[in-house]
Amino acid sequence: MEKTVLFWTLAFLITAASAIYQRLTGPTHQLSGKVEMHGQVIKYSLLRSHEITENAPVRIKTGDPLIAGTVEWRRHNTDDSWTKVEMISRNDSLLAELPKQPMAGKLSYRVTLRYAETSIVLPSEDGTVIRFKGDVPLYVLIPHIFAMFGAMLLSTRTGIEFFRKEKKNLARFVYVTIGFLFVGGFILGPLVQKHAFDAYWTGWPFGHDLTDNKTAAALVAWIIVAAGLKKAANPQKWALIAAIVTMAVYLIPHSVLGSELDYKKADKQVQQP
Repeated sequence: MEKTVLFWTLAFLITAASAIYQRLTGPTHQLSGKVEMHGQVIKYSLLRSHEITENAPVRIKTGDPLIAGTVEWRRHNTDDSWTKVEMISRNDSLLAELPKQPMAGKLSYRVTLRYAETSIVLPSEDGTVIRFKGDVPLYVLIPHIFAMFGAMLLSTRTGIEFFRKEKKNLARFVYVTIGFLFVGGFILGPLVQKHAFDAYWTGWPFGHDLTDNKTAAALVAWIIVAAGLKKAANPQKWALIAAIVTMAVYLIPHSVLGSELDYKKADKQVQQP
């Protein structure tokens, strides 16, 4: 009983840590930093994901009304020129907006703060990228998150069975892990993708979305374990390997190489009579 509680606690802590790491390192997480200007330490957070229903706000709290700012933006991966927008000073902050884009549309943007002859570009001259997405209903999103977290938890817990002499529970753990992974990644996942970016699957062979591809890699690993449960001399070892593979692919930040609108293709379609 004590060992069972220990194993589940360990699996939960590992899963929670990996989920937090993935969230904080993903390309949709707000880009934060701080700079110093006119004696003020200015902390900023730049949005990198926003809904298609409204313009994306850009807000920099300066604490100094003498500091001015501009926002420059252009459509990502295009030859567009930078569009410059003067930021509005309101209370202790500078405010501007980025124009809303279609599903999977991306904008590159940067903020320039100015005081007298001094200027600072946030986060850099290259800027950062924000992607626009459709609204995903909570009745789809919440079960998807629950299923994917559960799959990772069960995968880790199944791998820990390597350290238990008995293997009577191994098959059950393997099948339940596969079930959660399939439902979360291959039923609910495509529904989330469709609502957000108007595509059910953008991984191999239709695209290079690492979120889709890593889910497929994890499922294949566990299917191999399930196929060898009766034939393998040491199935716990294969389950541990599959758990490590799953952990490795889960640590790849969410949405890397994700859906992206091809503006050049979209422009050609608009120009066609």
